[in-house]
Amino acid sequence: MKSPRIGIGFDSHRFVSGKPLVLGGVAVPYARGLEGHSDADVLLHALIDALLGAAGAGDIGRLFPDDDPAWRGASSLDFLSRACEEVRRRGFRVGNVDVVVIAEEPRIAPHAADIRRILSAALRVPEDAVSVKGKSNEGMGAIGRREGIAAQAIALLLPDDPA
Repeated sequence: MKSPRIGIGFDSHRFVSGKPLVLGGVAVPYARGLEGHSDADVLLHALIDALLGAAGAGDIGRLFPDDDPAWRGASSLDFLSRACEEVRRRGFRVGNVDVVVIAEEPRIAPHAADIRRILSAALRVPEDAVSVKGKSNEGMGAIGRREGIAAQAIALLLPDDPA
């Protein structure tokens, strides 16, 4: 019998002009977006790494390499859907997830409920199994200088119930 598994993920992206800011699948009003091959959704990238890590399925770069033109501009919600398929294929389901977005701005709290709803649906878990919060870096380092955003995520996978 399989045991529950825990995975952790981290990602960071620098700000860039001319792109929308997408966090957790939500378009967040802000003057700059994040640089990346896909939509650069730092929150989802960290979450995907946590899910894949817990499932023993590698990381986001293995499934969606940033040198593959097929993923240029892709929605990270598509990546999340494929990662969830991999989790299920390996005999697990999501128990709960906890995500921290580290940014001086924009504020995450006004968008957290929308992000939780999107993640709840994508992960097939109740909203109370999804935690999303924002933290500042108290002015320290690149994040503190408003050069970009980072995110950390942890995911609990449970063995899928044989039915």
